[in-house]
Amino acid sequence: MLPDSSTYEELCDRFSWDIPEYFNMGVDVCDKWAAIDPDRLALTFVEADGQNRDYSFGKLKRLSNSLANLLVASGLQRGDRIGILLPQTPETAFSHIAIHKAGGISIPLFMMFGVEALEYRLADSGARMVICNTEGAEKIATIRDRLPELEQVFTINGEQAGSRDLYAGMAAHSTTFQPVNTKADDPALIIYTSGTTGQPKGALHAHRVLLGHLPGVEMSHDLFPQPGDKIWSPADWAWIGGLLDVLLPAMHYGIPVVARRFEKFTGEAAFQLIQDFGIRNAFIPPTALKMMRSVPDAQSRWKLNMRTIASGGETLGAELLEWGQRVFGVTINEFYGQTECNMIVSSCAALMPERPGIMGRPVPGHKVTIVSDEGIPVLAGQLGNIAVRSPDPVMFLEYWNDSAAAAGKFVGEWMLTGDKGICDSDGWLRFVGRDDDVITSAGYRIGPGEIEDCLIGHPAVKIAGVVGKPDAVRTQIVKAYIILEEGVEPTAELAAEVQDWVKVRLAAHEYPREVEFVAALPMTTTGKIIRRVLRDRAESEP
Repeated sequence: MLPDSSTYEELCDRFSWDIPEYFNMGVDVCDKWAAIDPDRLALTFVEADGQNRDYSFGKLKRLSNSLANLLVASGLQRGDRIGILLPQTPETAFSHIAIHKAGGISIPLFMMFGVEALEYRLADSGARMVICNTEGAEKIATIRDRLPELEQVFTINGEQAGSRDLYAGMAAHSTTFQPVNTKADDPALIIYTSGTTGQPKGALHAHRVLLGHLPGVEMSHDLFPQPGDKIWSPADWAWIGGLLDVLLPAMHYGIPVVARRFEKFTGEAAFQLIQDFGIRNAFIPPTALKMMRSVPDAQSRWKLNMRTIASGGETLGAELLEWGQRVFGVTINEFYGQTECNMIVSSCAALMPERPGIMGRPVPGHKVTIVSDEGIPVLAGQLGNIAVRSPDPVMFLEYWNDSAAAAGKFVGEWMLTGDKGICDSDGWLRFVGRDDDVITSAGYRIGPGEIEDCLIGHPAVKIAGVVGKPDAVRTQIVKAYIILEEGVEPTAELAAEVQDWVKVRLAAHEYPREVEFVAALPMTTTGKIIRRVLRDRAESEP
């Protein structure tokens, strides 16, 4: 989608959106390629034992057509919601494709959700059907009587109590199907927010959301696609990062995707997968990068041939960027977005030098700036709200069942992300923190991300979460909760050492006046630190 350009400025000048009136995601990512080259590789699924199965676009078309016919025969009507409670599997991919071709609305659901989280999302969305595995079917069985709108449950590995065998049902239906001729603005997907603040909300997206993602995907992967590209991500396809930053865009371009659900993610397993399957591109969230960074001598233990790595969700610091250059030989491109409006800011090493601590520049096609609470753009260098101008192809349609909350996201033509940031005179954007993450200490406004990045640069620190703790004199003080590297003992001397580490490298007013070593940190299922939980903890402490 991005035009050929040699500079960022040229890219922006030459870019324009081309959103057709009619567009169907399922047809675009599957049937389009099946018609051109049915044997083209779409997906490699790696089993837990290392065995793998390849899926061509032609095979995915046949599977998704059979499933679409099964769903329609089971009562699916246009606009019905269907949950997909599966990990990274081929069934996840062709279920989304089938639902979209049939005119339904798919709801990706995370396998790690407990029954309460599942009940909330299925009830809120009014899902009529769910596609899952045995583990998911067992969870749903315990809440089925509280979900009156849920009519059908299909399992991918045989009939379970209260559910139907998906493959047996598909076998009884034709491998040809006439897709619904959806408009680009028709609803296609509900993705629930990760709930860093308040109850998760269902962001309803249109079919055009895929097209809206493409410039950001291309930019964050140094003008993706290129010959030989093959992409993977540890991010689960139940989240926007795995589904719309990796799986569906890659299939749009006809680029092979490697799928592997780790029972437990480790840095060693990630490096092995990258080597064994010749992975050239990856979206790796910061938490996973930090885990991989803890693996010693990675560049000598594995043969790596990567072209691009993109990361988003938390700000990257100089330490991770330097490590990425040393181990992979590439600059990790940082990007920014959220469930409601994703991939709107990015760095791009192919066009511009990296700036540690800076998330990038607006992706062509997206108007992103910093505004006041009243929606007025602020001066360069001033702290304000990161905002995106509407309309925008990647922007959500509404929150399902919560129009008031959706309206509250907007001030005039600007959608407020809920994050604070600063824009410099060249248009580079720095993420400071969520609205309620910013720390006010002795008159200073302090963003936790920069301190966390600095802390993980210390050789003893594995992961750090930073929040403001109430203080009678300073309003708040900076407090750091730290997970140490394996084998490192927590001591008062080490706490003082990491305090000095920040004081010397950042500023005297930003160092953590309190340090607490912990065994774990509260994380969202997408790997973001839930600072709200840490703030509550800090507020309850003496």
